Amino acid sequence: MITKKQKIELLAPAKNKECAFAAINAGADAVYIGADAFGARKKAANSLQDIQEIVDYAHKFLVRVYVTVNTILFDNELKEAENLVWKLYELGVDAIIFQDFAFFEMNLPPIALHASTQCNNDTPDKIRFLKSMDVERVVLPREFSLDEIKDVTQNIDIDTEVFIHGALCVSYSGQCYFSNYIGSRSANRGDCAQPCRKLYSVVDENGNTIVPKGYLLSMKDNNLSSHLQELVDAGVTSLKIEGRLKDKEYVTNVVSYYRQQIDSISKNLKPSVGDIFNDFVPDINKTFNRGYTDFYLDGKRKTFINPLTPKFIGEKAGKVKAVKGKIIKLENSFKFNISDKIAYFDTAFELSGTTVTKVLSPDSIEVLNCNAIKPGTILYRNYDASFYNSLNKADFKRKIPLKIYADNTKIVFKSFENNIVEHKLDENYEIANNTAKAKDNILKQLSKLGDSEFYADETVVSDDFNLFIPVSKINDIRRNLVIRLQTASKNNYCYNKRDVKAAPCAYPYKNLDYSFNISNNAAKDFYEKCGCKVCEFAPEHTSKNNINLMKTKHCIRDYANMCLKKNPDNKKLYLVDGFAQKYKLCFDCKNCIMLIQTMDS
Repeated sequence: MITKKQKIELLAPAKNKECAFAAINAGADAVYIGADAFGARKKAANSLQDIQEIVDYAHKFLVRVYVTVNTILFDNELKEAENLVWKLYELGVDAIIFQDFAFFEMNLPPIALHASTQCNNDTPDKIRFLKSMDVERVVLPREFSLDEIKDVTQNIDIDTEVFIHGALCVSYSGQCYFSNYIGSRSANRGDCAQPCRKLYSVVDENGNTIVPKGYLLSMKDNNLSSHLQELVDAGVTSLKIEGRLKDKEYVTNVVSYYRQQIDSISKNLKPSVGDIFNDFVPDINKTFNRGYTDFYLDGKRKTFINPLTPKFIGEKAGKVKAVKGKIIKLENSFKFNISDKIAYFDTAFELSGTTVTKVLSPDSIEVLNCNAIKPGTILYRNYDASFYNSLNKADFKRKIPLKIYADNTKIVFKSFENNIVEHKLDENYEIANNTAKAKDNILKQLSKLGDSEFYADETVVSDDFNLFIPVSKINDIRRNLVIRLQTASKNNYCYNKRDVKAAPCAYPYKNLDYSFNISNNAAKDFYEKCGCKVCEFAPEHTSKNNINLMKTKHCIRDYANMCLKKNPDNKKLYLVDGFAQKYKLCFDCKNCIMLIQTMDS
């Protein structure tokens, strides 16, 4: 049930300034972006100057800007991270997304803090603790079911952020050390090498192949678009799109799609302002995805992975009937375009591709190269040239509706809520010889808002208006009112501030091992003030080998129809990579969790 005052934020990723502006213009209520250091996506760093420009543009529409400072930190980085937060605060950033609890020991400004999913916010007790530290928001684990989400929203007074779209980590966020273990590239330091997107097989203790080679850890993409009403009813604060490495086209398409979906539930849910103007029809099946899943939202186990490929296959075009030179004839019709990209599985069953150079008929095309395409091959289109032409030509504009009123004493501009400015007509204007023309002039000139963020939604000139005001003077008044309205909007912008004096209290866990990702003495000191014993530092700090490399809801036993709850065959299983390196698979059946461990664990 939607409450009358309920708002729900659509949160979009931004790789850079271009993506941030695109997300805002497509209808995002907030964007999250990395600064030039300490973000969990090393390849998505941005200058302070660019962040300032994003903040200035976003705040015009009451769109919030969150910056990721969510890697674990080493002792020699603490002061730099602290200084960065102060700079971001001075730029007007709305919140910092963090992971490292050293933040609670720093001398920080009163900027809002959001606990990254990498904090592993997987129990109500942890979330209550973060609330006690005046953390404004927690990013909930992707693994949470709807019931677990409701347990938080209904029982803990804290903002909640839920991933609704994009790539899924196979591991519990913050609980993956696989990349660091095999190549010293730490996910918790923003440098994940994505070993989950590689080929693996599974063997038993006798070396027998149980699951043949495939992309056995490569998750499908998250898509909760059919569950938005449930999430709104659950009282979630923010709906988050993943993708800080995605390009402008991806961001525009996906944000536009979810803006329309949320607005179809209720247009009153939007916490930002500004109407979106464009003639583009979004389609989330056209941009990169690995196949879609709603993951564990319904609490039911299903096939979460795409074992065939970690790449984008696209939409099925049809089966090849014949190949002659570079000409392919299909068994069926399909609407191809010149420059479409075609994907197919080659003889080694790896995804390959080519480009359409000519469309000869509905069932016949010429391609750039088709050496590996044989009769019987299934073709897919993973780049629709017509769709992308439409997307790139679309002119997205975001404009704030303005109500304009004029009478013989004043001109009033009102944008949103109490954002009102007024110009008094206290000069001695002459009475117009033609009052109808005078009314028409002032109505037309006041409505010419040009490239500003406003558009005239309603312009009312009183019936008794009869002043002659030169067009140049009306234009001066209009420009002045727009500037004053922009200034008022900026001055009235409301920030959520954190109480920096929040005192440490008892942490719900007492003996802390490597999985708490403690990598500096400030975090250690903080935990100890909370009554904890820090037994181990993070693997990134100590190069620890005998650990759980990954904790995941994805279960290879279940995928292979060997669930121990249904099949008592408890033979030991091992994951084997492309270099014949083995990893132990262990199963916590009570909690439906699989662990990938080093062989010496």
